[in-house]
Formats: sequence, C-alpha cells, structure tokens
Amino acid sequence: MKKLLLGNEAVAQGAYEAGVRVVSAYPGTPSTEITENVARFDEIYTEWAPNEKVALEVAVGAAIAGARAMACMKHVGLNVAADPLFTSSYTGINGGLVIVVADDPGMHSSQNEQDSRYYGRAAHIPVLEPSDSQEAKDFTKLAFEISEKYDTPVILRMATRISHSRSLVEIGQRSDVHLKDYTKDIGKYVMMPAMARRRRNILVEREKSLKQYSEEAELNRIEYNDRSIGIIAAGGAYNYAKEAVPGASFLKLGMVYPLPEKLIKSFAREVERLFVIEELETFIEDYVRTLGLDVIGKELFPKTGELSYEVIASKLKEAGINKEVLNLSFENCKAPNVNEIPLRPPALCPGCPHRGVYYVLKKLNLTVTGDIGCYTLGALPPLSSMDTCICMGASVSSAHGLEKARGKEFARKTVAVIGDSTFIHSGITGLIDVVYNNGTSTVIILDNSTTGMTGHQEHPATGYDIKGRPANKLNMEKLCEAVGVKRVRVEDPFEIKKFQKAVQEEISADEPSVIIARRPCALLKRVKSKNKPYCVNTETCIECGLCLELGCPAITNRSLISIDETMCNGCGLCADVCPTNSITRGDICD
Repeated sequence: MKKLLLGNEAVAQGAYEAGVRVVSAYPGTPSTEITENVARFDEIYTEWAPNEKVALEVAVGAAIAGARAMACMKHVGLNVAADPLFTSSYTGINGGLVIVVADDPGMHSSQNEQDSRYYGRAAHIPVLEPSDSQEAKDFTKLAFEISEKYDTPVILRMATRISHSRSLVEIGQRSDVHLKDYTKDIGKYVMMPAMARRRRNILVEREKSLKQYSEEAELNRIEYNDRSIGIIAAGGAYNYAKEAVPGASFLKLGMVYPLPEKLIKSFAREVERLFVIEELETFIEDYVRTLGLDVIGKELFPKTGELSYEVIASKLKEAGINKEVLNLSFENCKAPNVNEIPLRPPALCPGCPHRGVYYVLKKLNLTVTGDIGCYTLGALPPLSSMDTCICMGASVSSAHGLEKARGKEFARKTVAVIGDSTFIHSGITGLIDVVYNNGTSTVIILDNSTTGMTGHQEHPATGYDIKGRPANKLNMEKLCEAVGVKRVRVEDPFEIKKFQKAVQEEISADEPSVIIARRPCALLKRVKSKNKPYCVNTETCIECGLCLELGCPAITNRSLISIDETMCNGCGLCADVCPTNSITRGDICD
C-alpha cells in the first residue's frame, strides 16, 4: 500500500517500521511534524523534552539501555544538543540511535542558515540525506541498521523542502526488534579521560569502516546519461538538478558523510565537465577538490538561500552547457509582476496576548531584549518593540549583559521578553545568572500556555503531554522564586493600564524581577472566545490612529478606520486605547 506523505511523516513511518521504542524531541520548524506523527503510534514512547540537549540525552540513555531511539530537532537545535552529540560518538550505542536534524535553507522560520553536515564531520558521525519521502522512510530504517552495525549514532539530515513536500511512500509493517541486553561497561559509557582516549582510537577505526561502506552502499549511485556533463548532488539539490538537466549524468549521494572517494573519482573520469550542486555550504565541493579533481561549484551556484530548478538551469546555461540538454521551459513562462502583488508581512494574530505587552513597552520607550518565538514579531512595525533577538534564551542573558556594560540606570529602562516554552528551554539558567551575579533585570515571561510558532505543542508548564493527556504542570512562579527572584507577579496583558503600572514598578526596583504575562493563545483549541467583535463608530472617531499602533490585522484604515468582524475575536485592546470610546461591541455594532 502506498500513501502520499510529507517527508516528516515518512520519517515517523520509518521509525515505526524500524521498531523504534523511544523518541524525544523539542519542536522546531521544519522538524516538528516528525515527532507529532510518531506520537500517533502507541508502540513508541514519545515525548516533548524541555530542549534539544535533554531530548538527545534521553535518546542516548534509551539506546544504551538497548532500545532503538531517536531524537528530532531543527538545525539550531543541534547546536543546543552538540555536547551529548560529540560524546555519544565516542561511547557508541547499544540499541540504534538516530538524530534527525532539519536544516532550513532560505530561513523560512529560522534566525540563520546552517549546514548540519559539518556536525557529522566534526563528530565523526555518518550523515544520510534523503531526496524525497520514500527515501526519508527508507533512510530512517537504514540509519538504525548502520547505527547498530557500526556502533555509532547516525544523523539523518532533512531540509525544509524535503520535510514539507509530499510524495508517494510504500507503507510497511513494524519490525519486531527486541530490546538488547544491557551490560554495565564503564570503559565504554563512562567518558573519563582514560576511557575517552581508548574510545577515540575505536572511533578512528570505525570511521575507516564507514568510509568503505560509503563506497559500496546502494544509497550512493551513479546514473550515466550524457557524459558531457556530470553532476554530484544529494537531497533536494538532486531533485532540482534532475529537473534542470534530466539528460545529464549524476552521482546521487545518499550518504553525505563519510563521502566515497573512489566512487567520486570513478565518476569524474567518465564525464567531461564535473559540477557539484548543493545548498548552503561547499561541503561536498571542498571534499571533491581535496581529491585533486577539477570541479565547478559555488563559483557558479548561489551559496545562500534555496536552490531551484530555474536557478540551476539558468546558471548552467551561463556556464555554456548545451541548451539541448537543459530544461529551460521556465523562460517561456510569464513572471508575475511583483508590483501587483500586495506585501503581506507576518503579524501577531488578532487577539494575541503579546500585543498588549509590546504596546506598553513601546509606550514606555524601553530597550527590549527579545527571544525566539511567535512573539519575535513584536519587532515589526507598528509595534517595533524589540532591540535584540539572538537565540533561544538569549533575551534574559543579554539584558544582564546590557546592565553590566551600561550600569543600573540603563537597566531601569530595559526588559527581557521570553515565551513560556522558551523560558523552560533555556531561559532558566540566564535568570539564575542574573540573581547570582547581583543583576537587577526585569524579565517578562510571555505565558500563552503553548509553544506557539511551531504549531501549539505542549510543554512542561501547560499541564498536558504530547498526546494531550494530563501531566504534571510546572509552576513558573515557584520556579522563579526558587532561583532567588523575590519579586514575581502575574499580570493579564489585556489589562493595559494595570500591566503598564506593573512594568514601571518592576523596572524601578533595585533587584531582579519577573512579570508573568499570562493569557492563553487565542488560537488554542481549548480557548473558546465568546466575545462579540468590535466595531468603530465613524461619527465619533477622530482618526487619531492609536488603535492602528496595536498592529492588529483586524483593524484597517481605508479612508476610514474600521474593524473586520470576521477577524476580530473581541480581545478589547483597541477599545482600551481609544480616547473617544468610539470602539464598541455587542448590539451597538449590529
């Protein structure tokens, strides 16, 4: 039986068929759907972990215990998990261990572009890269076989277009993979220096074996056609290149680390001109050059953003490739007039609880260190209420750094904002640092009771687990008090005047403080708004524009200020800021 699956769904199916027992992850686009789909299988224990480091450590522990285990994350999440990643390469595994990492070329939902293949090379861990959903499933299963055969973690590298594109997948049955025996082995699993030195030697020998495997494995294959042009490619780049030059010869790589030296040399001898087509960095290209081969790569193709068949075809045309072998059909298509397409920048949703927070912070003209989440959109006009955004948890630490650099008076005009899920992920340690080192930062935890931007996943403070079952609920007020913050208060961000007073009081305090801005996300299924939409009384409206400064998508100004009742969820912020009480709801609007 075949099904049309997202690449992420196919990875989940592959884990199920591979007999995986434990999956731990932290949500992050474009990887989130993997774990969400794994959670549908009752045979697999699945969890959302507080962060990616914890997720990988859980998976490592499960693998050492003898189970097939998997950890899933996006590319920047692998940075967080790098510590256990490198050491698990030394210890090896017992049951199979696969780390699925989804890169984001083009930065559709990320703060940077990052090429995770380098982690494989740096940690001496094999890296597989599928080019469609069928391969995503197959490579997942193969990754566990490689992991157990060579006693190593394996990285499965996904990317946005493979994760979020659909193709047909052959559905199989779950393998009955028994839990391996666990034997205490201090020399293997306790990485004190003496043991680690011995394991380092084993790692070097293992990598030699993996390199030989890459020469012989079927996932690296040659497709000979027109030998005037030879292309080495993997993943999504292979698909784009096949569409751009369907008649070319290809070396299609499924294992991108270690790379097959003999196979590459053999392919290069058989083609007249050799190209490497890959997204982001010159990972394959650099290796091919070390072999002394004449190759064309990033001097022709872009190093930033996503590739496409149009980009590849046009660049190969520039390189003088015969037009007869190129697919240049895009040249006959009429491109849309970009001037006719209205801009639609991302914005906080109607009824978003973060809107009131940013309105207040802008009104008070505060310096705001920001963080990663849907609330990062508060940096955009008209709210324009964020000064920095670096990585998960950096808002708290950055605010502390600003204070230590510029003094306490500057700190009294500075706040850090961080989401509830992000605070649990990596904001707690920053708050400990503030308290421990006599900082006075004010931290605003934007508690909307979910992990919002990645699609409303649960976390330790929501009271539910990944399957929606009741779970122990983290008490953030007590947590903040436990790390030493004496000034902790909970405020409703929809009560603007009261919230503004709270902010003014806390930034004036000569000690650390936390404001928990608590109001559930308006899009949560368990949050049902019964409020009627608002409307504008055009007779009394003076068009001062204060309501427009909220940046609510439901409020428009087309000759007259009006509210789209199909978008308005009745939060009431606009009515609160209206100086003439011209914004009302209920029967008055009808």
